[in-house]
Order: sequence, then structure tokens, then C-alpha cells
Amino acid sequence: MTVLLVFLGGAVGAPLRYLTDRAVQSRHQSLFPWGTLTVNLAGCLVLGGLTGAGAALPAPLFALLGTGFCGALTTYSTFGYETVRLAERRAYLAAVANVVVSLAAGFGGAVFGYEVVQALVS
Repeated sequence: MTVLLVFLGGAVGAPLRYLTDRAVQSRHQSLFPWGTLTVNLAGCLVLGGLTGAGAALPAPLFALLGTGFCGALTTYSTFGYETVRLAERRAYLAAVANVVVSLAAGFGGAVFGYEVVQALVS
């Protein structure tokens, strides 16, 4: 049953990642990967909130949303590829900014989501 829930979450998360990435990136005329940053930050926020729910969240629901949906929504491989692509194009400042902003904002989003849900559940 868990495998099916992960699959279903992924079946929603992956197309949402693609559509969000394309929608966000089409509004920016820069090399910076705004679309990937957006989906990764959204995934960090949601996963932080799910983790903040802790025992109040049934394991099957965490498998559906945390592992399936967030796992398919976020993309480390594209983040890595786009960072290398920026460096290859000699956009070193953008490459470093992508790494620093992605890590800092992703961590911050996860902590924020966790703390907000913890405050609501407690």
C-alpha cells in the first residue's frame, strides 16, 4: 500500500514541478533558474510542515505527501545541472548565488514550515 501512495504522490508532484518551473521561468529573462528554485523552496516548506506535524500525521499520509509528492516536486539533480550550466557559461556569481540561496532559503523554509505546524499542533 505504501508504494502505491508514494507513486500517487509522485504522479501529482512531478507534473506540478514541470508546470511550475515552466510558468516561473517563462516570466524571467535571465540565466538564473528561478523555476527550480521555486519548486525546491515550496517542497522544503511543505516537507518541513509535514515533519512538524510529527505523530499527528499518519504514516500513510506522510508517504503520500512527504515521500511521493515532495520527492517528485523537488529536484536536486536539476539544481545541480543548472548550477554547473551557469558555471560553464561563466556566470559564476549566479552559480554561487544559486547554491547559497537554494541552501539557505530551503533550510529556512523547512524550519519555518516545521515551526508553524508545530505551533498549530501543540
